[in-house]
Amino acid sequence: MKLFCGRSARSTDPDHSNVRPAMAAIMAGHPAYRDTKHMRIVFLVVFLAAAIYYTYVAFIDLNFLTRTGRPGPGFFPRSIGILGILFILWTLIVDMRDNDREQTDPARWRDVVLLMALCLSYAVMLRLFGGFIATVIFLAITLMILNRGRLRQNAMVAILIPGGVYLLFDRVLNANMPPALFDLPI
Repeated sequence: MKLFCGRSARSTDPDHSNVRPAMAAIMAGHPAYRDTKHMRIVFLVVFLAAAIYYTYVAFIDLNFLTRTGRPGPGFFPRSIGILGILFILWTLIVDMRDNDREQTDPARWRDVVLLMALCLSYAVMLRLFGGFIATVIFLAITLMILNRGRLRQNAMVAILIPGGVYLLFDRVLNANMPPALFDLPI
C-alpha cells in the first residue's frame, strides 16, 4: 500500500516518520484526533434533553383533547415528543453499544458548537423578529456556513422554505406564525 509520494505505510520505522504528520497521528492514535462516537453521543444527549423539554411543555401547557372530545392542540406535540424521546433513546443505546471507533479531526467540535449556538440564537431571533424573518436569517446564516459557494441556492432555500411555511400556516391553515416582539411590516 503506497501513501504519500510512493512511500509505504507499512515500514519498519516504528514512529511512522516517513508519512505526513496527520497520517502519522492517526496511525499512532494521537490524542488530537478523537472519535466521532463521543461527538454523536454528546449530540444525542443534548437532543434528548431538548426532546424531553418539548414533551414536558406539551404535557403541561397544551390540552390533549378539546371540550368536544376532538384532538386538541396538545395531541400532535405530545405524540411527536414521545416518539422523539423513544427514537433518540434507541439511537443513543445503539451508539453506546457499538464498539467501532471512527477517527475525526477535533475541528469538527467547532462545527457542533457553532450549530448549537446558531440554534440558540434562532430561538432568541424567533421571539424578537417573529417566525418568518427569524427563519430566513437562521437559514441564510446556517447555509452560508454549511453549504459554502452556493449563494444562489442558499438564498432561494432561505427565502422559499419560510415563505412556503408562512403561506401554509397563515393563509391555508389560518394558524399564526410566532409573532415578533417588534411590530414589523410583514
